[in-house]
Amino acid sequence: AGTFSLLEFYERRARRILPALFFVMAVSIPFAWLWLLPQYMKEFSESLVAVSTFASNVLFWKKGNYFDTAVELKPLIHTWSLAVEEQYYLLFPIFIIITWRYGKRLIVGLLVLIAVLSLGAADWGAYNHPISTFFLLPTRGWEIAVGALVAIYYAGRLKSNTSLYVRQSASILGFALIAFSIFAFDKNTPFPSLYALAPTAGAALVIVFATPQTYVGRALGTKFAVGIGLISYSAYLWHQPIFAFARHRSLVEPSQFFLGGLAGAAIVFAYLSWRFVEMPFRNKDRFSRSKVFGLAAIFSTAFVGVGLIGYYTAGTFGRENSKDLAELEYRERVNHGLGETCEGSFTLSAECRTSDSPEILVWGDSFAMHLIQGLVESRPGIKVIQNTVSSCGPILDIAQKDAKLGKKWAEDCIHENDEVYASLKSSKTIKYVLLSSPFSQYLGDDATIYFRDGSFLRINADQAYHYMISTLDRIKAIGIEPVVFSPTPMNGKDIGLCVIKAKKFALSSDQCDFELSEAISHQPRVFSLLKRVSESYKVVWLADGICRDGLCKATVGNKLIYRDGGHLSYEGSTFIGGEMGFYHLLTGN
Repeated sequence: AGTFSLLEFYERRARRILPALFFVMAVSIPFAWLWLLPQYMKEFSESLVAVSTFASNVLFWKKGNYFDTAVELKPLIHTWSLAVEEQYYLLFPIFIIITWRYGKRLIVGLLVLIAVLSLGAADWGAYNHPISTFFLLPTRGWEIAVGALVAIYYAGRLKSNTSLYVRQSASILGFALIAFSIFAFDKNTPFPSLYALAPTAGAALVIVFATPQTYVGRALGTKFAVGIGLISYSAYLWHQPIFAFARHRSLVEPSQFFLGGLAGAAIVFAYLSWRFVEMPFRNKDRFSRSKVFGLAAIFSTAFVGVGLIGYYTAGTFGRENSKDLAELEYRERVNHGLGETCEGSFTLSAECRTSDSPEILVWGDSFAMHLIQGLVESRPGIKVIQNTVSSCGPILDIAQKDAKLGKKWAEDCIHENDEVYASLKSSKTIKYVLLSSPFSQYLGDDATIYFRDGSFLRINADQAYHYMISTLDRIKAIGIEPVVFSPTPMNGKDIGLCVIKAKKFALSSDQCDFELSEAISHQPRVFSLLKRVSESYKVVWLADGICRDGLCKATVGNKLIYRDGGHLSYEGSTFIGGEMGFYHLLTGN
């Protein structure tokens, strides 16, 4: 119509998005200040800055590493999708202004081309660079382009032009694709790859074809469904902070019943913020354009200021006991073994050995790294070399398939293990190999394994045992004694975090202890696998040092045993290794 205004467009976006977003952020700050530990407060502060500048997707992409804080504990992580949306809103109107004069046919053609290229990049990236692919606009843009094409469809024709049969069938198919995605996809589904076509195409089909005359249209047109739709943006904003803060305030993971209650609370808060925040700001008589932009600038500046203070004070600013808690957090820092250099890839660095003629090689992932202090404590002057790679278990010829790590990572894992084995064969001094890992990555119902030939396959316990025994046999065949150290007993909870929160909230850390039977029931396949292995090779059970009379301790005296849900802290490894005598258990000497 020739009446489009870029300023008016951004005003509408500001009215739609910012009031509820800023309200939820403002309410979150005092709860963060009261309940978050320093490291989490620092991360929350950083996210305040990123959200205010619509760069949170970039922040969480940069922070998406192996040792990063769990997603469930990040109050504002869900805003990554808002950032992608806003980045799109900055670019797309300019794209339309430039191309509009050339007609819709060219626009449609360019959008289809962009969508195809973006989808191709997303499908490749989901397997090779999954974290950046998940968070960044270039690989999410095709999903938004589908929405743009739907909008152009609406601008050019009416849905009533199609027959009821077509509308009925297409809307049911769309609904089915969305439902399929909900129940069929899991954490191992590469996303947003070609798999993402299912929910994206499903949503498009529902939008276009679910008219009031169709079954799906009638279901989605009920007062209840429409009501949920009206408050859905606020519900989206509220749910993650509510769940995250509840997890921070509780020593252990809240029950499903309690989380269900919080989901209901999120709906209530969503209605209130829709009614008293969203709706008033859409009223131009109450809030003029200048007021909307002025308030947006004020709140953005305030959030950036609060965020910078929290970040540069490492989350300790004006908070009681924060320095003591920060010290505890430091004691539970990532345990890289001999050094951080020894964590990322195979290396023969001098930093990753205690002697130029090592007697012992430690091989595995982070569950091998955390044993180093125990080994050193158990034998003064020990001659050890560390060959460890995060997440990469010490089993030859296979690697875990993980949607967050990607195919390239799995290929590299197999190669890294090949290098360790080649180094073993060429060594003139190594007599013992300590192998350790959680091993659960090879044993779960959804555990998918990557093979040397490039294929993926779900394997059973017998096959996992075969590959593990084969690895041990090959080590034995070159005249070196392999010894497997079990993972620590785990109960699925963050034991290290529990101890620090107990300190913060003046509770007893004994509440973080757990029964050995609970650990066995949490890791039944791992225990079963290692019992089979122990019939042929020596297996050292860490539960023998951590658990007494069936009770596994989170602390012993002032010593913190765990740094998280399974890894030993520096002092925990030193204590357990000394108590159990790791060197003697490994060598018999």
